[in-house]
Order: sequence, then C-alpha cells, then structure tokens
Amino acid sequence: MSSNLQIPKTCEHCGKAFIARTTVTKCCSDNCSKRAYKARKRQEKIQASLELHLNKSNVVQKETAATPTSLNSKDFLSITEASQLIGVSRWTIQRMVKRGQLNSVQFGRKHIIKRAQIENLFA
Repeated sequence: MSSNLQIPKTCEHCGKAFIARTTVTKCCSDNCSKRAYKARKRQEKIQASLELHLNKSNVVQKETAATPTSLNSKDFLSITEASQLIGVSRWTIQRMVKRGQLNSVQFGRKHIIKRAQIENLFA
C-alpha cells in the first residue's frame, strides 16, 4: 500500500533530512531504524538497572533508619540485632560471647543476648 504523501522529516537517529511517505515514520532508512531500536532498548536496560539499584539503596536506607527505633524497644536481641545496635560486625559479637564478655542463651538456632548486658559494656 503506497501513499502519495511526501512529508519532509528529520531522522530521529542520525539527524539526516528525508522524505517520509507516512505520518508515523521516524527514521530515514531500515538500518537507521534498527540502530535506533537497539539504542532505545539499551537505554531501557540501563534505566531499569539504575532504578533497581536506587530501589535497593532506598530499601537499605529505610531498614537502617527503622532499626534503632525497633531495637530500642526490645529487651532481648539476636546477635545480628546486637551488632546493629552497637555498630560492629556480627563476628565481633560472636567473639565477645566466646570470650565470655557477653552471655548468650541458645534459643532454637539463634543466640539471644540481654540488652542490659550490652548496656553494661559501656557503663
């Protein structure tokens, strides 16, 4: 189906002037159209990756922002929660338990530490 339309346009990909025969034509040639499609898909992938990275950063920031308020209300803490409260690694808390600086009770597969013990470390 050919058209008698002749619309002067500029290629969105290469910027070259051409005569379009339809109103929806955006590129000057088939090769240019394929290159524009690939560039568009590449940009979509990059944008999706950036959004995913930003969402992960926001989730981590929300978790760390919410952690102190929820930890302040607990009397018993897991090793991970105790490490977050003090600001040290999990392994540091486990070494302190092994050396006897902190007492922990095994509760199932978790080790629970009294909050008062952690507060006594700094008193």
